[in-house]
Amino acid sequence: MNIVLVQQLHRLRCVQSICNGLSLTADWLFKTLWLVESDRNNAKVDTYRKALWPEISGNVLELGPGFAESLRFLTHVTISDGSHVVDSNTITSYTALEPNVFLYDQLHKNAETNGFCVEYDHKSYPNCKELGTIPTRENMVPFNIVRGTLDDPDNIPQCVLDNAPYDTVLTSFSLCTVKDPEATIKNIIRLLKPGGAHVFIEHVRQPPPGDKRVTEDNNVNAVLWGKIQDWITPLWSIIGHGCHVNRETGETIAKMEGWKSVEYKNVRPVIDLQSRIMPLSIGKAIKATE
Repeated sequence: MNIVLVQQLHRLRCVQSICNGLSLTADWLFKTLWLVESDRNNAKVDTYRKALWPEISGNVLELGPGFAESLRFLTHVTISDGSHVVDSNTITSYTALEPNVFLYDQLHKNAETNGFCVEYDHKSYPNCKELGTIPTRENMVPFNIVRGTLDDPDNIPQCVLDNAPYDTVLTSFSLCTVKDPEATIKNIIRLLKPGGAHVFIEHVRQPPPGDKRVTEDNNVNAVLWGKIQDWITPLWSIIGHGCHVNRETGETIAKMEGWKSVEYKNVRPVIDLQSRIMPLSIGKAIKATE
């Protein structure tokens, strides 16, 4: 019996090792893909980020920041040496919750470029590098890189819980990849302070024709492209690191309990073919105060 048990445990460890290896491979492949795709994605959404990101303030949590190219749209100031850095009077602390460690080098670089003082959470990522590589200065805003997600309320990294409550929680092309969107949004609401804001830009399933929330229609055949999104999602989610292109994320956020208000719009950009399978929901949800 003991021999059989040992054999079973050995098989289990082998399966776990294979799964871990496949997961790391998928993370690396996504990083490689994103090095190619990030510029095109930024070209599509930067216009909307410029309008919304200056509203981000206080103690901030970003879920799935990737390379964090959008940090440049936060409120910045020019300091004595001429550097253009994030305004410490607007942003007091920034927590970047990112599960893919292969994105950390570029994430770290972009954070330092915007004047943050980068730190890593050793508990969620024991193999992290040392602290930031740039000289520290007075009033630098701390930028904490934490490995993890908000899918499971019992497995939220302690660092994220310790830094709560947050004035702003930001998601930008991240709710498409989470395993359980509703559970993640519930945890966003849980971590926000009363009156705090969830700011989001997410790609979604094509809204139906006549949707009053659509502010940019561009004569896209919504019915056809919505069906295409449904067809390709099973394969796309494998290639795209769990990305589901047919989620109705704006509607999912709006229907959750705990909000005082939810305001968002849908847009159908037509920059390229890919845009037709990635329309956007853009908005802000405010947590109830009671």
